[in-house]
Amino acid sequence: MAELRSVDGTIIAYDVVGAGPPLVVVMGALGFKDFSYARQLATELAKDFTVYSYDRRGRGGSSDTLPFALEREVEDLAAVVDAAGGQPYVLATSSGAALALHAAARGVPMKALLAWEPPYMVGEHKKPSHTEYRPSVERLVAEGRRDEAVAFFMRTVGLPGIVVAIMRLFPFWKGMRAVAHTLPYDAAAMTDFDIPTALFRRIAVPTLVGTGSKSPKALQDGARAVAGVVPGARFRVVPKGSHGVKPTVIAPVLRELIAH
Repeated sequence: MAELRSVDGTIIAYDVVGAGPPLVVVMGALGFKDFSYARQLATELAKDFTVYSYDRRGRGGSSDTLPFALEREVEDLAAVVDAAGGQPYVLATSSGAALALHAAARGVPMKALLAWEPPYMVGEHKKPSHTEYRPSVERLVAEGRRDEAVAFFMRTVGLPGIVVAIMRLFPFWKGMRAVAHTLPYDAAAMTDFDIPTALFRRIAVPTLVGTGSKSPKALQDGARAVAGVVPGARFRVVPKGSHGVKPTVIAPVLRELIAH
């Protein structure tokens, strides 16, 4: 594990594995580099890339500095990009994809960006409850109700209540609860689930927006809409892909990104 300091002094922990072109991985809500899925992803991608996996502020080995602002997370990603040589490929998933798109729009240099299912809602999928998500999850976190915050997030993204109740019985719930205080950080990047169209039209990074054939239609339509906003972006529906995309499924898409 290595560490760097972000602009505001926050310590950002990161791992480097593999050999090949540099690739920075940006995890979504509740994700951190030692999460089992993140380790599996880094191991698979390390066959083709030098993979930089980092803990977003407030998670895992990284520290935190208050008050939070989305700009601070953009600065964190910029610092990791610099550590990766200054213009790496970037793979970002879910709300991490929203963060990476914000960073690209603000000029953080990237060789190319694969934004996997940024969770923006469009058309029939946009609900009044989406605008209530951020203040609600902020309140739960402020009250120290971490389990409730995680459960609320899971229900908001579409998991049935019974599934969430079962998830609470598994060991991985403890890891998610430990980083539940960062859920408002992801909410800031998701901008009430609305695409920040004017901002994303400033992106000059070659961008591929991906979604899985097994993913809900809401996520597929949102990804397609993002691709329609980002100048020159390509859109790809990946067979057998889902929101929690398997490492072996996403790896060929990254190879395509390099070859394009």
